[in-house]
Amino acid sequence: MDPKDRRRPRIESENLVSYTLIDKDNYPIGQGIGRTLNVSEGGILLQTHSPLDARNTLLLTIGLEDDLTEFEGQIIYTRSLQEKRYEHGIKFIHLDKEKLNFLRQYIVMFDERRRNN
Repeated sequence: MDPKDRRRPRIESENLVSYTLIDKDNYPIGQGIGRTLNVSEGGILLQTHSPLDARNTLLLTIGLEDDLTEFEGQIIYTRSLQEKRYEHGIKFIHLDKEKLNFLRQYIVMFDERRRNN
């Protein structure tokens, strides 16, 4: 998938995210911290210091002010950068109404911050 071929607009947002890698048998096999570079209702661009295996699912914990919400994501693509950094296109999976509302609030908040700066 071409990262520029998107159905939903993405908003630039830098926010710390903790993640857990889940294998095909639904067992946690690793964890780490990254940061979002942008976000949409469909997914995020996640920057990490380690490559992530696309065969695994990610459990992402994203914070909006004082609220933390977990999302499941599928790695769509990985791009290697300089200085041991990686960008991963993550597609959200299993979104319920509550998580979608959280994302919408998150997107509005970061869009307002971007416009005010």
